[in-house]
Amino acid sequence: MINRRGFFKTAGGVGAALALGVSASPVLAAAHGKKGTGTFEGRSNHETSGSVRVIEEDGRTFVELGEDFSLDGGPDPRVGFGNDGTYDGENGYLAALLSLNGKQRYAVPSTMDVSAFNEVYIWCDVASVPLGVASLHP
Repeated sequence: MINRRGFFKTAGGVGAALALGVSASPVLAAAHGKKGTGTFEGRSNHETSGSVRVIEEDGRTFVELGEDFSLDGGPDPRVGFGNDGTYDGENGYLAALLSLNGKQRYAVPSTMDVSAFNEVYIWCDVASVPLGVASLHP
């Protein structure tokens, strides 16, 4: 288990390696892999709709929910990644949902390999169920 001090030491070393153009690890090298777009479909008797896209901007990766995004509600909604119908809360969690409607943006950590995922989830952490899923397409 890495403590806070160890994390910042590691992060500083990784930042230096990236600034020098040296790949610190295979995961970091792939962190800005496949990008895509999708459209949300509701799950677990919830209405979820609208567009999502995974974009790279100024060397950073973001998940961006479109202006048309809408969720009818639900306790503790989260944004994250998954694969083939399975939410990966351990490796794919991004953040708590900021708003039930409209455009919003979530930064993807530089250590996260987005090419390892093919879906974006709106997930209810309390009930452990999906509220909406969008399959990503190039």
